[in-house]
Amino acid sequence: MTITRAPGNPGRSKYVEFNGVVQMVATAADLKGQAEQALATIDALLVEAGSHKSRLLSATVFITDMERKEDMQEAWMAWVDPEARPLRVCVEVGLAGGCLIEIVAQAAK
Repeated sequence: MTITRAPGNPGRSKYVEFNGVVQMVATAADLKGQAEQALATIDALLVEAGSHKSRLLSATVFITDMERKEDMQEAWMAWVDPEARPLRVCVEVGLAGGCLIEIVAQAAK
């Protein structure tokens, strides 16, 4: 089976596709605004990879301050397809470069 890697930043791909599953990551630096930006990036990557947010399987959301999780939640609920909600986990971490949020998503093709 072929693994397809879309060129991205040095050291990583924009998305990777294997066996009908597309995986991607989006980062951003205001938590709600960054969440909206990261989710818009995921939308664009899904389209580029031939998928859609209604085909999301899972998302791992990394945020720098769990006290601000509600900001992320507001952006997420405005974006997610209510008829096709993926599995999601949110984890507090340290992120570099002023990023407040990073989202790793997997979707079916």
